[in-house]
Amino acid sequence: MDLKEKLVSSFLAFENTVDVEDTIHDIRSQAIKNFEEKGFPTKKEEAWKYTSLNAILKHDYSVFPKEENALEFKDVKRYFIYDLDTYKIVFIDGQYSSHLSETTHDKIDVCLMSSALTHDKYRPIIDNYFNKIAPQDGLTSLNTAFSKEGAYIRIPKNKLADKPIQIIHLSTGKESSQLLQPRNLIVVEENSHVQIIERHQSLTDNPTLTNSVTEIFVDKRAIVDYYKIQNDNEHASLVDNTFIEQQAHSIASVHTFAFGGNVTRNNLNFIQKGEGIDSILNGVTILEGKQHVDHNTLVHHTEPNCESHQDYKGIFDERATGVFNGKIIVNKEAQKTNAFQSNNNILLSDKATINSKPQLEIFADDVKCSHGCTIGQLDDQALFYMQSRGIGEKEARALLMYAFANNVLESVKIPQLKQRINKLIAAKLGVNIGFDL
Repeated sequence: MDLKEKLVSSFLAFENTVDVEDTIHDIRSQAIKNFEEKGFPTKKEEAWKYTSLNAILKHDYSVFPKEENALEFKDVKRYFIYDLDTYKIVFIDGQYSSHLSETTHDKIDVCLMSSALTHDKYRPIIDNYFNKIAPQDGLTSLNTAFSKEGAYIRIPKNKLADKPIQIIHLSTGKESSQLLQPRNLIVVEENSHVQIIERHQSLTDNPTLTNSVTEIFVDKRAIVDYYKIQNDNEHASLVDNTFIEQQAHSIASVHTFAFGGNVTRNNLNFIQKGEGIDSILNGVTILEGKQHVDHNTLVHHTEPNCESHQDYKGIFDERATGVFNGKIIVNKEAQKTNAFQSNNNILLSDKATINSKPQLEIFADDVKCSHGCTIGQLDDQALFYMQSRGIGEKEARALLMYAFANNVLESVKIPQLKQRINKLIAAKLGVNIGFDL
C-alpha cells in the first residue's frame, strides 16, 4: 500500500477520533475526496517542475502518533528565541505541549486549533475564515482532511499583541518515520498588529515529513510580521503552504530563512483585496550538501494603488539545489500598482544548482512593475582587495556573503531574532564574525 492509499484508508479512523460539528466534517470529507482525485504533485506539473517528492513519499510514515512524548525545555531551548518574552504554542510530534507553551485569552486569543474547531465561542471566526483561501490542490486538501491541531491566533480590532508569538513544532523520532500536518489560522482584525515566529524542528535522524497549512487574514490597516526559520536536519522535509488575504491599507510581511532540511517547499500566496496594501516577501537561503529548497510565490493585485516587494537571496554550495518560482499578477482594475521582484543567487560550487523563474502577468496599463534574477559567483576582485588589507580568505568570503544578504536582514523588526539569524548565518558560513548587521 503506497502512502496515498494509506492516507485515504486512514481517514475514516481519523474522523472517529475527533469531535467536530457537521460543517467541519463536510469540509474534511470533501477535502479527502479532492486528495484522492489529485494525489501528490509530480514534476509533470509546471509549478513542481524542479522539485520531486518521490523519494520522500516512499517512507512508511506513521499518520497518528502512538503516544504523547514529553521534552524538557533545557533540551530544546536552543530552538526557541529564549531571550525574548513571547507567547508560545509548542507541539511535540503533533501533540500540544502545555508545559512548554504560554497561551492567552487576555484581550487576544493565542491558543489551539483543536479548541477553535470544537468550541462554540469560536464558531463565528471558524465559519468566516477556516478553509476560505486555502486552494483545493492535493497537498492542501490532504492537510484540510486531517486538520486537527495547530495554532489559532486572533487579534481583535484595535489591539496590539503585547509580545511576539512563537509557533514551534518538534518531532522526537519515537516513530520510525512520521507525517505531521499542522493547521494554523491567524485572524488580525482592523488596526491591529502582531509579530509571529514559526519553526519546524526534527530532533531525530528518522524521516519526518511536515505538510503545513497556514491561513492568515489581515483586515483594514492591520500589520502582520511573520518570520519562518527553517534550519532542520537532512532527514526532515517540509511543505509549507501559507495563504494571506489582505484588506485595504494593510501591511503583511513574510521573511523566510531557509538554512537546511532534506526537501523544503515554500508555497507563499498573497491576495490583495483593497487599496493601499503593501505585501512584503523576503527570503535568505543558504544550503550545502544535497539539500533542496523551492520557493514558490504568488502576489495577486486586484485593486489599484497597491505595492508588493519580493527580495530573495540564495547561497548554494556542494550539490545543493535552489528553486525560485515567483509570480506577480496585476488585474486590469489594479492601476497604479508598484510591484518589485528580485531573486539573486551565488553558487559556491560547480555542482550546485539554481532554477529561477520570475514572472509578471500584467493586465493594467498604468503600473510600475519589475522583476529580475542574477546567478553568479563571489567577486574575485573584491576578495583580492580584502585579502590585500589583511583579511583572511575565509573571513573575506564570509563578509561578502553577509553583505549579499544584508538588505533582507535589515527589515527584520525583532532585534533578538535578527541576532539569532546572524548567528545561524555565521554558523552556516563556518566563521565567527564579531558584529551585527
